[in-house]
Amino acid sequence: MKKELIERLTRYVQVDTRSNPDSGTCPSTPGQLELGRMLVDELKAIGLTDAAMDDNGYVMATLPGNTDRSVPVIGFLAHLDTAADFTGKNVKPQIVEAYDGGDIVLNAEQGIVLSPRDFPELAGYRGHTLVTTDGTTLLGADNKAGIAIIMTAMHHLVRNPGIRRGAVRVAFTPDEEIGRGPHRFDVARFGAWAAYTVDGGPLGELQYESFNAAQAVIEIRGKNVHPGTAKGKMIHASKIAMEFHAKLPAEEAPEYTEGREGFYHLIRFEGDVEHARMQYIIRDFDREKFEDRKAYLAHVAAELQAAYGEERIRIEMNDQYYNMRDKIEPVREIIDIAEEAMRSLGIEPVIRPIRGGTDGSQLSCMGLPTPNLFTGGENFHGRYEYVSVDVMAKAAETVIEIVKRFAERDWPQ
Repeated sequence: MKKELIERLTRYVQVDTRSNPDSGTCPSTPGQLELGRMLVDELKAIGLTDAAMDDNGYVMATLPGNTDRSVPVIGFLAHLDTAADFTGKNVKPQIVEAYDGGDIVLNAEQGIVLSPRDFPELAGYRGHTLVTTDGTTLLGADNKAGIAIIMTAMHHLVRNPGIRRGAVRVAFTPDEEIGRGPHRFDVARFGAWAAYTVDGGPLGELQYESFNAAQAVIEIRGKNVHPGTAKGKMIHASKIAMEFHAKLPAEEAPEYTEGREGFYHLIRFEGDVEHARMQYIIRDFDREKFEDRKAYLAHVAAELQAAYGEERIRIEMNDQYYNMRDKIEPVREIIDIAEEAMRSLGIEPVIRPIRGGTDGSQLSCMGLPTPNLFTGGENFHGRYEYVSVDVMAKAAETVIEIVKRFAERDWPQ
């Protein structure tokens, strides 16, 4: 299984599938279509039925059931795109066999080293087979490790018909990294009762609680006048933007929060005297606190409108997704089965909230309860990204075990 996982992952990561938030197409980049076509061919080759990709880049396929028992249809999903934060072009994956616990030289020429001094969790992977970058790109294990895990698990189930199973649906989706993954996902066509994204991190991660999430864009119009004669006339848009940001609680930012603490995060700022634009994301696990955060941003905007003129400050906010726990708790058995599957494989489930978004957050709110499973990846979105193939194998085994346990369970008729 490890050999197959390495072969798939190292091939998938060489397709540049970075999504583009400034694109109006779906998918936002052509590389995602390239990988999608590749996966459709592979799904057909390993024996899944009705494998196809639609015009928006959504890949779906079915592993037919082989039991007469009544079993709900379940699904497994991963996303095609990689983050736009760092280049994903010309990825050159490196294989580290039997990692010795020390420094890993990613790029000798540029002096780029992956070290447990900087990333202490790395030492926990002593003895594992790791896949790393060459220090000049991200790896793309987020989420191509998930794709490789699902493909390998499905291939194993096809080759082992003695493992009883209900019907399994597979989907690979575009543009998760820019928050659009489920926007054109056809839940009815997918036809699953519940699903799992395979998009987590270390061994045993099982996540079914996410942020409530919103985005805010603040546009500020200034008035530019020659600085020599600007007194009483100039209105400096960027300075108003800085004033806006200074009114937010400094300690409620990502770099100061953890666990279930929410935050405001300024993700983009552009400005000069005449015009400034600020883009924030707002996050909180508690729905009431989430609404309070949005109200406070609107209050700050109103304060500055009163000071500088209503026409000079414009704020737009939109909700992105909600805490998926509210939709998953009523079907708690999908969590119970995942926990049982992991423990049967000697894996202790690590249940903690997702301080980020997965497609499952939106899909759950769209009527498809979708918790998240681990992949073995670390340090996503940058040059120090790596993944443990040993943990990927455990993830594939977990997917297989979940399928088995769904087929063995007595379900209401």
